[in-house]
Amino acid sequence: MTEKKDKWIFIVNPIAGNGFAKTLVPEIEKKIASHGIDGEIVLTERIGHATELSKFYYEKGYKNIISVSGDGTLNEMARPLLNKKDVVIGIVPAGTGNDFIQILGFPGRYGEKEWDIFFSRNIISMDAGLVNDKIFLNGMGLGFDAQVAAENYTETGEVKKGGPFKYILQILKVLLFFREKRMKVLSEGDHHETDCFINTISIGRRFAGSFFLTPKALANDGLLDVCSIRKLNLFQRFRLLLKVPKGEHITDSRVNYFQTPALDIEFTEKVPFHVDGELNFATNFNVKVLPGAFSIIYNPDGNHFFRKG
Repeated sequence: MTEKKDKWIFIVNPIAGNGFAKTLVPEIEKKIASHGIDGEIVLTERIGHATELSKFYYEKGYKNIISVSGDGTLNEMARPLLNKKDVVIGIVPAGTGNDFIQILGFPGRYGEKEWDIFFSRNIISMDAGLVNDKIFLNGMGLGFDAQVAAENYTETGEVKKGGPFKYILQILKVLLFFREKRMKVLSEGDHHETDCFINTISIGRRFAGSFFLTPKALANDGLLDVCSIRKLNLFQRFRLLLKVPKGEHITDSRVNYFQTPALDIEFTEKVPFHVDGELNFATNFNVKVLPGAFSIIYNPDGNHFFRKG
């Protein structure tokens, strides 16, 4: 239980999880009352609104700024709070994939136990990543996984509706038709070229609901985990991706897995890339880790992805 002087704001994306987030509003109201906190709830109205709301409430002195959403809205909310040491962020997972929540040791949906742990306000410092001018809390991806993200958007830039099976269908489609592009990589003095099937750079471990592309990642080690997979034929794609849910792919000879504080990547043309699942396009990528970028609520007794001790 926290003191009343520590104000909480819950920023709810009402369309997250196909509307699931909005259904949590009455539950959050009850939890605010039962835990005796000084809390309010506000709903986002458009893309980017979470950033505006987060900045507004931070400047009003709110010390706990919580996203009730999926990973994309959490990213929006966190942007104005980068390296702010006087505020704590948190997430009530309410999206479809909810990959980020794995880092914190919570499940994809909160029960009574998780709510109690959440309001106990256990805090840990975590890293973030920065690609060009965009932060990421879980990870960014180029190649196959970026194309999967692209399949999640309509031609007008709206996120397509659908459930967990939507991801599987997108993945199968891209597996069949994706064509690798050549890229140059520079990391800590090492320069090489490769055909990019997958190039995931992360703070966390899990993507697209069940794919542990960077299974060694720790969110407070001051390093980015990179999983770079070279060009594969169709049989190799299926065979290798079957290993990803358990993180067994990293021993394959076609996988280059390494950790680094920074790297630069260059393509000859604009390519899609995702940042915490949100789609973007660029040719050159300057990527680096931002150690201790956020203070965040986590579950110390859960299976979290932080370095201990």
